[in-house]
Amino acid sequence: MNILYCSSEAYPLIKTGGLGDVSGSLPGALQELGNDVRLVLPAYPEVREHAGPLSSIASLTLSGAPQPVEILKGQFPHSRVELYLVDSPVHFQRPGNPYVQEDGSDWPDNAARFATFARAIVALALGEADPHWTPDLVHCNDWQTGLVPALLSQHGTRPATLFTIHNLSYQGLFPKAAFTALELPDTLWSIDGVEFHDKLSFLKGGIACSDWLTTVSPTYAQEICTAEFGYGLEGLLKYRAANLTGILNGMDCEVWNPATDAHLEHTYDVHTLQHKALNKAALQQELGLPADAGSLLLGHIGRLVEQKGVDLILDTLDELFQLPVQLVILGDGEELLESRLQEAAARYPHQLAIHIGYDEPLAHRIEAGSDCFLMPSRYEPCGLNQMYSLHYGTVPIVHSTGGLADTVIDLNDMTARDYTATGFTFEPDTPAALLDACQRALAYYQGSRVDWWKLVITGMKKDFSWSNSAQQYLSLYERVCQVTPEGDAGPGNLDYPVIPPSPLKGKSPPQQSMMR
Repeated sequence: MNILYCSSEAYPLIKTGGLGDVSGSLPGALQELGNDVRLVLPAYPEVREHAGPLSSIASLTLSGAPQPVEILKGQFPHSRVELYLVDSPVHFQRPGNPYVQEDGSDWPDNAARFATFARAIVALALGEADPHWTPDLVHCNDWQTGLVPALLSQHGTRPATLFTIHNLSYQGLFPKAAFTALELPDTLWSIDGVEFHDKLSFLKGGIACSDWLTTVSPTYAQEICTAEFGYGLEGLLKYRAANLTGILNGMDCEVWNPATDAHLEHTYDVHTLQHKALNKAALQQELGLPADAGSLLLGHIGRLVEQKGVDLILDTLDELFQLPVQLVILGDGEELLESRLQEAAARYPHQLAIHIGYDEPLAHRIEAGSDCFLMPSRYEPCGLNQMYSLHYGTVPIVHSTGGLADTVIDLNDMTARDYTATGFTFEPDTPAALLDACQRALAYYQGSRVDWWKLVITGMKKDFSWSNSAQQYLSLYERVCQVTPEGDAGPGNLDYPVIPPSPLKGKSPPQQSMMR
C-alpha cells in the first residue's frame, strides 16, 4: 500500500511529546511490512538542519498562503521512509517550539500555519505535488492535521483517510473569524464539519470527516466517548463509535534498550540486573542524593501540568518522605508547579532532586536508575514512559486510566501468585490513593528480593515493540481502503454518515495552550 503519514513532529527531527515518538517509529515499522510509506512534516529550521539532503519537487500556490509553498523531498533518518517537508518560511521558519512562543503562549498565526500545512498535504494526497506517487491512504495525527480529512472530503476522487487522536484535550480551537480568513469552503462550517460551539475546531474536522478514527490505546477509545474525557466531543465520538478503534502505541526498542543504551554507565538485561543497582548509585550521585541502596528511588519524567498529576505527587511528599524513599523529577511546564517543586527540593534536599527542563540522556538514566516510575496522570491516552520503565526493569506506579490501564498489571494476591503482575495501579486519582500505591511498592521492595526481581523481570519480558501495533494498523488500513491481502472486495462504502444536529454536549473544550 501507499501510505502518506502526516504529523507536525517526528523524532529525531523534532519532538515535543509522545506524538513525535510515534511519528518517528510507526512509519518505519509499516515500511518494514512491505508498504511504501512517506512522512510529511513542516519544514521547521531544526528539521531542515537534520534532515540531510533535500530536493525541491514542487512549488504550490495555496489559498491563504501569501507566498508559494515549496515541497522538499528527502529521506527520514535511519529508515527507508521517504520524507516530504512543507517549506513555507513565513509560517515555519522561526526558532523554538513548533506551537508556542518563548513565553509559552501560542503562536498567534497557528491557524494559518497549520491550514497551509493541511493544504500542502491535500496536494500531495491528490498527486498534485508529486505526480510520480499518490497514496492509497492518508494517515493524519492530532489537530495540526485535522483539516486534511475535512478538505479531502470535498473531493469526489480521493484517497482514504484515517485520523488518530493522541490527546483529545488539544483541539486546535480558533475564533469563527479564522474560518473566513483561511478561505475554507463554506460547506465545512456546519455541525458535520469544523464548526464547534461557533468556533473553528481543527480537531473536530478530523473526527467528523475522516473515514476512520483511531486512538492510541483501547481504554482511551472508550474513555473519550464519555463526558468526563470527551471535552464536549463525546456525542460525536459516540456517533462515530463503529468507526473508532483503539490501537496501543508501540515503543522504539532500539532507542530504549538497557542492553545497548549509550546514555548509561552500565548496560544490563534480565541476566545482568546487578548492573541496574550500579545505575541507581550513579544517578543518586549525579543528582546530589545520598547513595542509599535501601531507599526506594522513584522517578518521574514529563510535562509539569495538571494532566500528569504532578500536583498529586507534591501533595503526598510530606507523608511520603517520612519513609525511606527518594524521588527524582525531570520536566518543565506550569510555573506554579515548577515553583512548588523547587520549594519542596529545598525542604527535602536528601530525598528530592529536580531538573527543570528536558534532557534526553538524563531521561534514559532516570529510567535505568530508578526502582519505580511514578505516572499519576489524571488521564493518559497511551503513555510511553511506563513502557520504557517496564523494559528497563523499573516498576511502574500508575493511575489506572487510558493506556496505563492497558499496559500495567496491578500486583495483588492473585497476580503475585501467578507472577503476572508488572506494577502497581491506583484509583481514584487522589493523593491518598497515590500514597497508598507507593507504600505498597515500598513494602514489596523491602520484602522478598526474589519476589521483587520476579516482578521486575516479568515487566522486562513484555513486548511493546512497534511490530504488533504496525500490523494492527495495516489490517485497519486494508479494511478502510476496502482491500484485503488476497485482493478480495472489502466492506461497503465507509464514508461517514451525516451527523445529527445535536451530538455535542458535556463540558466545553479547555482553553489551554496547544503545546503537547
